[in-house]
Amino acid sequence: MIRTPTFEGVVAAAASIAEIVPPTPLLPVEIDGVRCFVKAENLQPIGAFKIRGAWWRLSNLDEEERARGVIAVSSGNHAQGVAWAARRLGMNAVIVMPRDAPEVKLANTRALGAEVVLYDRPGEDRDEVAAHLIRERGGTLVHAFGDPWVIEGQGSAGIEAAGQLGTDPSRFIVCCGGGGLAAGLAIGCPNTAVHVVEPEGWDMVGRALAKGEIVHAPKDAPKTICDALQPTATKSINLEVLKGRAEPGTSVTDGQVREAQRWAFANLRMVVEPGGAAALAAALSGKIPLDEGTVIMITGGNADPQAFAETIRN
Repeated sequence: MIRTPTFEGVVAAAASIAEIVPPTPLLPVEIDGVRCFVKAENLQPIGAFKIRGAWWRLSNLDEEERARGVIAVSSGNHAQGVAWAARRLGMNAVIVMPRDAPEVKLANTRALGAEVVLYDRPGEDRDEVAAHLIRERGGTLVHAFGDPWVIEGQGSAGIEAAGQLGTDPSRFIVCCGGGGLAAGLAIGCPNTAVHVVEPEGWDMVGRALAKGEIVHAPKDAPKTICDALQPTATKSINLEVLKGRAEPGTSVTDGQVREAQRWAFANLRMVVEPGGAAALAAALSGKIPLDEGTVIMITGGNADPQAFAETIRN
């Protein structure tokens, strides 16, 4: 029987995660005269929200599964989350990562004790690489977004934000790659609107929501600076959660993302990576309505130092 993510699972994940890491700040900001909030997940121990889903997934493995270790695919933030959780739980972790991932993410993943297996993007299918490793070595696949425990773990951010606000947010504006965080927030805060924001040309979740079925990125999809938001398609488990729950998808340009990075640095004194700034970019560019109950998810801060410096200078 295929397990599905549940509200009870999100609540349990939130309780488990609260025991190992402190809550990330919920910061008041003013955008176009409207006071709203940003949830600073870039301040997690690994610099991204991915620690939530990784911890919940790995901590639910039994002793035999832990002994075999885990295998994950990631452009960098999920990789670090899995590596962090595996080290804390005394497990081996192998991470399939793109050769063109930011060096800071590759270095951080290795520093956490994980073995990194590189693949070429585009050209190779990362899921096929991972499947080959599992056949060869064994181990449990920890998918970056298409896993019920991972979805529940990501949703813990919503439980946490609602507790900090003292009420359910009116809406979440969410950086979106495969839809793990968006799905988790939708389950954890069933009365809150969820707006998914993706890079222009990589809006596979938004297109899937509009069409009602999974849509794959074309081979000629444009380059984007949002390396963390480039899955070629969402998964059925995510789409089923988001159907009828998520608002229509929104996409942002690289220029709007860079402006959001500059805004966060100037106004919040924060380093935010491109993919982690997509939701903020949509809010700043007026693409999504804001009110006093809006929570904008800043999802990652693992920026390449040189690229970030160039963005700030310009």
